[in-house]
Amino acid sequence: MLIGNVGKDPVITYYETDQAMATFPLATTEKGYTLPNGTQVPDRTDWHNIVLWRGLAKIAEKYIHKGDKLYIEGRLRYRSYDDKNGARRYVTEIAAENMEMLSPKPSQQSNGE
Repeated sequence: MLIGNVGKDPVITYYETDQAMATFPLATTEKGYTLPNGTQVPDRTDWHNIVLWRGLAKIAEKYIHKGDKLYIEGRLRYRSYDDKNGARRYVTEIAAENMEMLSPKPSQQSNGE
């Protein structure tokens, strides 16, 4: 379970018969604090690679944007690949199974009111 802010607009990929996949980074921040001796411990931000499939990906395409706050439930997935130089790269992703949008909806304000 993660609560964080979207780092970039989702990248949507369609495959097969109208199936979608969305990927985007999510930043989670652990707030800083002050130790009893006065030492300041700064905020710590971690970045997570989020992957959404099918219906969740289509929702992300329409409604999720950089800066939005999300609640994500999912499972860790590990994979590896060889980059263009032949080096083995390892990736950890969150395969999301549930998502809730926590950012308030933009208000519909008209001019002059």
